[in-house]
Amino acid sequence: MFIIYDLIFLVIAIIYLPVYLFKRKFHKDFLRRLGILPKELKLNRPIWIHAVSVGEAMAMRGLLEKLRANLANKAFVISTVTVTGNKIAKTLAKKCDFVTYLPLDLSFCLKPVINRINPCLFIIAETELWPNLISYLKRKNIPIIIVNGRISDSSFKGYRLISFFIRPFLRKVSLFCVQTKVDAQRLISLGVDKNKIEITGNMKFDIKDDRDDKKDHTDDKLKLGLKSREKLFVAGSTHPGEEEIILEAYKELLAKFPDLKLLIAPRHPERAAQINNLITKFDFLPLRVSSQGSLTSQEASKPAVFILDTIGQLLSFYNIADIVFVGGSLVKKGGHNILEPVSLGKPVIIGAYMFNFRDIADLFLESHAVLLINNKEELKTALTKLLNNPQEAMELGWRGKDLILNNQGATQRNIKYIISYATSS
Repeated sequence: MFIIYDLIFLVIAIIYLPVYLFKRKFHKDFLRRLGILPKELKLNRPIWIHAVSVGEAMAMRGLLEKLRANLANKAFVISTVTVTGNKIAKTLAKKCDFVTYLPLDLSFCLKPVINRINPCLFIIAETELWPNLISYLKRKNIPIIIVNGRISDSSFKGYRLISFFIRPFLRKVSLFCVQTKVDAQRLISLGVDKNKIEITGNMKFDIKDDRDDKKDHTDDKLKLGLKSREKLFVAGSTHPGEEEIILEAYKELLAKFPDLKLLIAPRHPERAAQINNLITKFDFLPLRVSSQGSLTSQEASKPAVFILDTIGQLLSFYNIADIVFVGGSLVKKGGHNILEPVSLGKPVIIGAYMFNFRDIADLFLESHAVLLINNKEELKTALTKLLNNPQEAMELGWRGKDLILNNQGATQRNIKYIISYATSS
């Protein structure tokens, strides 16, 4: 079976290689993906948590803290696939932990890593399904738990087409802790035993009350040079095609709202140069947050647009925002997590393409806790409405925050199941 998976994976890798090269996905730690670990690494049956990217890694923060409180003697291995996810994972790790990249799903890459790390339990955030990984963990009698499990509309369509292929290794997973009844029903239809599924909710609702939102963010306001009368519109996690729409709307709104400031935080900060050029084309002054300094008198005469070109600071700028747009939703990317700005009581605007967060988006739209837009004109209308009606904007933020509070508890429910596996291994 491993040989078949290896051949399939190698064919896919060869086809995808030009894209990988073009997107510059090779990095200095890529050897970890080939199964090469530090010689000095020594671990004593840790719990291994895999979170593919930033969103999944952030959702693991509360889970890690609760696991540490209940399993004080356990160390953790935290793996990701993306570089940005790896950076977030490093902020979650303690000195005794090990942060790495998940090996490629080739038996000769992952077997030595699993043998070397020898975890007592493997936890997968959301639904990352790697045939060789799951099969070898099962062979080694290492329990596998999927937490915050979800199956998106697009994934479900694909899985149904290859259900004969994925059914065997889905059945090797020890436990699925899923977000909704829909996710549970989809797993059952794919051949998972219903006794291996628990509906525990979405851990992304479990945002800590003592985080960034209670800190003084005066420094962040000063960094942008914001005056007391000025309002900040933050467009977070944006993708190509969205920045143009946002900048067009902003340019047209400035005549009516001259005190409105804009910060664009691209989903991929490496696109900062591209966005810099785009801002210039709209005759604005691009200001990168990482390198903002004093301006010349000629520069200061132009309206500025800020670019957040760093990792891990978006939450801080959501904190000082007056209105937030969450990107990946005006183009067909499926949207990004709206819970962080909503948890801060911010009025949030989203586009129509929220299929990666279908259940969350539907919940907030049904409760009138976010505003939905489809294009530039609707973005202008939404911004105008919120800027002209501060009380309405505040109430929108309050409704969203209340909705989060009413849906918390998934992390604690997951902990109960994880501890039972960790202590019996």
